[in-house]
Amino acid sequence: MNKSQFQEKILGIQVNMYNFAMMLTANKDDAQDLMQDTTLKALDNQEKYIDNVNFKGWVLTIMRNIFINNYRKVLRSQTIIDKTEDLYHLNLSQDSGFDTPEGAFTIKEINQAINNLNNDLKMPFSLYLAGYKYNEISEKLNLPLGTIKSRIFFARQELQGNLKGMK
Repeated sequence: MNKSQFQEKILGIQVNMYNFAMMLTANKDDAQDLMQDTTLKALDNQEKYIDNVNFKGWVLTIMRNIFINNYRKVLRSQTIIDKTEDLYHLNLSQDSGFDTPEGAFTIKEINQAINNLNNDLKMPFSLYLAGYKYNEISEKLNLPLGTIKSRIFFARQELQGNLKGMK
């Protein structure tokens, strides 16, 4: 296929390219940029196209790959690399959930809130915190597995409410 035929084919599928780009990006400007990048890459790699291959499929595969690469590039640029000496920020999320450092609870306050739970919730929750698995807690307390899971869930909910009230 010569250059002019190749260019005609690319121009012939511009509508398909735009629709596919809109499906990928959901933004008009980004779709047009993706279309332009795809057209340039296809023109640059014209010699790699084999005549018996589906042309539209080949071009749309280029578009999809460009989109995926751009998406990954954006993700990498948003990744935080901790260069501090003691890697202090390594496992911290961007938003710790606390408005101020004073907003954090001490172990004493958390233990007090756990001890204030009724015994039906406190026992399974304490065992869970100690590292026991749901089925081990179920066997130890001689209760059904679903009951254990429910009680641990309810204990978490009650603790969240109690700790919010302590602030």
